[in-house]
Amino acid sequence: MVPGEENQLVPKEIENAAEEPRVLCIIQDTTNSKTVNERITLNLPASTPLRKLFEDVANKAPLDHTSDKSLLDANFEPGKKNFLHLTDKDGEQPQILLEDSSAGDDSVHDRFIGPLPREGSVGSTSDYVSQNYSYSSILNKSETGYVGLVNQAMTCYLNSLLQTLFMTPEFRNALYKWEFEESEEDPVTSIPYQLQRLFVLLQTSKKRAIETTDVTRSFGWDSSEAWQQHDVQELCRVMFDALEQKWKQTEQADLINELYQGKLKDYVRCLECGYEGWRIDTYLDIPLVIRPYGSSQAFASVEEALHAFIQPEILDGPNQYFCERCKKKCDARKGLRFLHFPYLLTLQLKRFDFDYTTMHRIKLNDRMTFPEELDMSTFIDVEDEKSPQTESCTDSGAENEGSCHSDQMSNDFSNDDGVDEGICLESNSGTEKISKPGLEKNSLIYELFSVMVHSGSAAGGHYYACIKSFSDEQWYSFNDQHVSRITQEDIKKTHGGSSGSRGYYSSAFASSTNAYMLIYRLKDPARNAKFLEVDEYPEHIKNLVQRERELEEQEKRQREIERNTCKIKLFCLHPVKQVMMENKLEVHKDKTLKEAVEMAYKMMDLEEVIPMDCCRLVKYDEFHDYLERSYEGEEDTPMGLLLGGVKSTYMFDLLLETRKPDQVFQSYKPGEVMVKVHVVDLKAESVAAPVTVRAYLNQTVTEFKQLISKAIYLPAETMRIVLERCYNDLRLLTVPSKTLKAEGFFRSNKVFVESSETLDYQMAFTDSHLWKLLDRHANTIRLFVLLPEQSPGSYSKRTACQKAGGDSGNVEDDCERVKGPVGSLKSVEAILEESTEKLKSLSLQQQQDGDNGDSSKSTETSEFENIESPLNERDSSASVDNRELEQHIQTSDPENFQSEERSDSDVNNDRSTSSVDSDILSSSHSSDTLCNADNAQIPLANGLDSHSITSSRRTKANEGKKETWDTAEEDSGTDSEYDESGKSRGEIQYMYFKAEPYAADEGSGEGHKWLMVHVDKRITLAAFKQHLEPFVGVLSSHFKVFRVYASNQEFESVRLNETLSSFSDDNKITIRLGRALKKGEYRVKVYQLLVNEQEPCKFLLDAVFAKGMTVRQSKEELIPQLREQCGLELSIDRFRLRKKTWKNPGTVFLDYHIYEEDINISSNWEVFLEVLDGVEKMKSMSQLAVLSRRWRPSEMKLDPFQEVVLESSSVDELREKLSEISGIPLEDIEFAKGRGTFPCDISVLDIHQDLDWNPKVSTLNVWPLYICDDGAVIFYRDKTEELMELTDEQRNELMKKESSRLQKTGHRVTYSPRKEKALKIYLDGAPNKDLTQD
Repeated sequence: MVPGEENQLVPKEIENAAEEPRVLCIIQDTTNSKTVNERITLNLPASTPLRKLFEDVANKAPLDHTSDKSLLDANFEPGKKNFLHLTDKDGEQPQILLEDSSAGDDSVHDRFIGPLPREGSVGSTSDYVSQNYSYSSILNKSETGYVGLVNQAMTCYLNSLLQTLFMTPEFRNALYKWEFEESEEDPVTSIPYQLQRLFVLLQTSKKRAIETTDVTRSFGWDSSEAWQQHDVQELCRVMFDALEQKWKQTEQADLINELYQGKLKDYVRCLECGYEGWRIDTYLDIPLVIRPYGSSQAFASVEEALHAFIQPEILDGPNQYFCERCKKKCDARKGLRFLHFPYLLTLQLKRFDFDYTTMHRIKLNDRMTFPEELDMSTFIDVEDEKSPQTESCTDSGAENEGSCHSDQMSNDFSNDDGVDEGICLESNSGTEKISKPGLEKNSLIYELFSVMVHSGSAAGGHYYACIKSFSDEQWYSFNDQHVSRITQEDIKKTHGGSSGSRGYYSSAFASSTNAYMLIYRLKDPARNAKFLEVDEYPEHIKNLVQRERELEEQEKRQREIERNTCKIKLFCLHPVKQVMMENKLEVHKDKTLKEAVEMAYKMMDLEEVIPMDCCRLVKYDEFHDYLERSYEGEEDTPMGLLLGGVKSTYMFDLLLETRKPDQVFQSYKPGEVMVKVHVVDLKAESVAAPVTVRAYLNQTVTEFKQLISKAIYLPAETMRIVLERCYNDLRLLTVPSKTLKAEGFFRSNKVFVESSETLDYQMAFTDSHLWKLLDRHANTIRLFVLLPEQSPGSYSKRTACQKAGGDSGNVEDDCERVKGPVGSLKSVEAILEESTEKLKSLSLQQQQDGDNGDSSKSTETSEFENIESPLNERDSSASVDNRELEQHIQTSDPENFQSEERSDSDVNNDRSTSSVDSDILSSSHSSDTLCNADNAQIPLANGLDSHSITSSRRTKANEGKKETWDTAEEDSGTDSEYDESGKSRGEIQYMYFKAEPYAADEGSGEGHKWLMVHVDKRITLAAFKQHLEPFVGVLSSHFKVFRVYASNQEFESVRLNETLSSFSDDNKITIRLGRALKKGEYRVKVYQLLVNEQEPCKFLLDAVFAKGMTVRQSKEELIPQLREQCGLELSIDRFRLRKKTWKNPGTVFLDYHIYEEDINISSNWEVFLEVLDGVEKMKSMSQLAVLSRRWRPSEMKLDPFQEVVLESSSVDELREKLSEISGIPLEDIEFAKGRGTFPCDISVLDIHQDLDWNPKVSTLNVWPLYICDDGAVIFYRDKTEELMELTDEQRNELMKKESSRLQKTGHRVTYSPRKEKALKIYLDGAPNKDLTQD
């Protein structure tokens, strides 16, 4: 200690400051786009008044606020980071405190506020403003005083042009003087009116950025147009055309021409006699070449490019000009001369070019400087002042007409054809207003005020505008939502080249940010206008400003309501339907809980179901199904207080809880856990529905038992509690003193309680009856099984089988079967005796067959079959092989079923001819008796009673023996039903199975029967099929299992050794009859190809093709099936088979082709069957069959498909064939390849321009056609045939018809490389295009 300091007086607050906790405050300033990424950090004592915090922030921001409340009282947390956002109050921009600040001006938004001194963005040297802005920053006006425009998706090009027009005084003032007449036009489709509204908002809005959707809607654009990239110069030209059309017969009719139109002379002068032919053209912009064609050196400046623009060329040699005066071809000079420059001069720098080496569009990023002031007097042609203006001579005599500057001139240079490019008009006017040339003698000094910049490549990029304000002579960057102040140095960066920072996209395109369009204004004090002041506004603009202000205030109030609205998920268990309903509750934070209950009550439509006083809102966790707390006595508390304020997301939900009128709501306290208690009855083997109790995590197991005992009236002394922590994780609570938290309890829990006095509790838990019952309960699922129509017997006459006894390896099998007429049921003993005799006979016969030479055969067989009568009706999709199987099931009476003995030869024959899906493998079978019957009922966990069937189906005497006859296992890749020991894979462990009849909904089909099956999902598919045998009536190897998915899609389950773990409750299964395939056989789905039908793909039947079979042999086998099942009477030479890929027809299979040698075939293969009109033309694989369709543009229709068979892939041969079938002259044939899936549907409104007509190729198998296989679709047309001109009514009607047609045919727009879409503005606001297109 320093001597003399011990007596110094230290203020108490300073003395305690070291001990006092401190609050770390991190403030983000979202009121300023440039400071949005900055952070203000303050470490203050916890007792610091809020006023002091605001003062410290204001000193740095600098802002002002006062409050004496301490940080601790304001809920700041000491020792932690406290994040604050500095934002606006009530939507108003915070006022910046300056020492010399003057009084606030209420009309500050009506004038242009001078910009603040420019400050560099944090962490960036670029002029591009970061887009990491907050929501509030969008709502607050930029400090520059200017308002940005929101980019809809890819509308940056539009935003750049609109800001440029807004910052042009002459254009804005003229637009304001135009008055909209609502009686004459719809304001939604009026382009000038929507531009007027947008300009008013840009001038008066307090927002940082405003939307342009109203403007684009007036263009006739839909939301898809926002995702189209376009050229800003193209938009400028099309928008000006649209405004001219809208302003006809008004004071602004000639505004565009007065401001933007110039004139030039296009001339050709004979070098022998001096005769000159010329014409006058007008232009709205001058396109300047960046790099001359064939040159590697770019022009250095705009002036140099302008000189090159008017530099004439000599027409000599083959390009000589035919002189009218000399009457011969002579050398001539061809060029352009400027006659008149517009008031607003637009220069387009042609940075986009085509590289003929790579055949791709490229962008030229070469450096081209442009001056701030441009003297155009050096480019005016004074010699032409006395040129007559009425004479016009074209240069038609030149053989290469316009070759000199055809790559430089835009379409605006000549409008003699009367065509308004890019604009859809009801009637095109051919009149053209010709103004006087107005040759310039005075000064032609132009000042630059707008630079439209493009960043990116020719494939895409971003536009923004650098604009000089004529109010303060300051440059600003208008980059969509962001407006910032820039300098002359920033303008120089847009010259191009590779030096310096490039701004936007700087990291990705180091030199791709450069000027694309330049706009200059003539320096003429007599014409240079200033922006209209507020008091100079026309009356209709003043009214518009007032309306827009009111709308903005209304939006502000609505935003304020939204900011104070709590939005939270709401659930409710319907008291009658018992279905959990979900909705979203939106309630103002000041609404009370009572009012919120009323809102939720009406939202859930419970008025007619239950009184409102039987409902209440409780805090709920939907994920854990946990009721967190109830709100007793807080009916008048505001919802904002109950929910913890207004938040974007909540970590909890609300539940509208209901009760019966005679019940009382239970109180839910915070900290409680919810437990669903299921009572287990070991004797009845049932698990009861849950009873909900609430407990605390610090309770012991003993206390928890007492709590449950009071709730369900079971003795606590003998009670066993099992906690299910997660799926298949059962834990017996054995330690009485352990707490529930230590046992793993959480918010919501599920326990099973058993309190019997049996000796089961003395056994190890995993060996106990309780564990087995709970294990079964956890793994049992409910399935609905649709049986085939041929399933014999009625369900009331069947019994399920159940394993009796202990060891699964020692099985005594006997069975009860339903035989004979109704009322005369055989006993279990009689059926067992009959089945045993059959097995003995079959086994003896198999042994004899094995002794007679087939050593690979086993002495055992699984061909015991319960032969009963099916229904008379046969499955329409069954194959001949299936019906062959069914013929063994004799029919005597649909209501009465009788048994029939099958001979050994029948059994063996059945094997030799069997053919069912290769997926359904019928591997080794041991001797088989059906399960023994036990009528003891075993109720399932849910209380449903039925019979339990075990999966043990083989006798011990047959274990270890296996039959080895050929199967389709190698080809199908499916699994055997039996393991290596010969035991059924379903035998491995006890698996629960029960089935009972189920009454399905109406419409399932007459004759169809349903089973409701409860089964352990760990059972294999093989064992599951074996359990279904008694209900289907045939062995598992003779039927197939199909799983039904959403939209009734069916997929076959074929992996026999896989379990049903992928199935879930209430899944549907369809059973279909079918036999196992032999090795080398494949199931094939046959579809009919109908090329000229609305649905070209029609399923016919399932067939079986074998390896080594020829196509002709498969056709021969198909003929009787087609006759019987489909009613098709075909001769073998009048139809063909061809490859099917999805819905596309492919390779035509020739009769001599062999499956697996010439044609690859696989399981569940699909082929097309195509009926021929005549003799088959396809004779060899060198031929090519394409489907052609003629397009008739004069009639706006497509002809039916016609097949064209080509001998080669020659385009010339295709043209000849098309000419031959259509009668179109060969030289007039144009064709294009269809896109997408067959039949390559396309709207007749789009086909004429959207397809790639007349590709420049000589063969069909090269890009862009790639036609290498049969089945390609070719559209063709007569190029001399003109496209029908449609009125708006005809086009709209045709558009509706086409949309309906394409929807019916399931037409979908398939992926193709993005094509450039023409930019159009629709003056009637209704785009004439196919609505099915993107």
